[in-house]
Amino acid sequence: MATRDFWERLSLFEPFISELVLQEAGRGDESAATTRLEALTGLPELEINSDCKALAKAMIVDGAVPEKHPEDALHIALASVHSIDMIVTWNFKHINNPETRLLVRRSVEAQGYRCPELCSPDELLGEDDE
Repeated sequence: MATRDFWERLSLFEPFISELVLQEAGRGDESAATTRLEALTGLPELEINSDCKALAKAMIVDGAVPEKHPEDALHIALASVHSIDMIVTWNFKHINNPETRLLVRRSVEAQGYRCPELCSPDELLGEDDE
């Protein structure tokens, strides 16, 4: 429900995607992947550049993101390098949990970038007053 609510309210924000988001959205059930990719059509895409790759590597070296999940580090690096305010994710294992958020923030800031807020759709939208 929160994911659907988030997508319904997406126009309240200035969303960005990346090649990584498109790759992930295209995986799995073909029908669901098509629906996800259609929903992403027209959203501005952030460029994966050498600064993004370097920051992602630094987060892995610092132990903020597991070496086995470089794509998670790259998601965060993309947002940091491109000065994006927040990342909305259901990835509680490697991105959005208290310990990881602290390690990521320290690593990103040590490289001279501002770390985006990391939150779930539930956290972003808050509780429904109805």
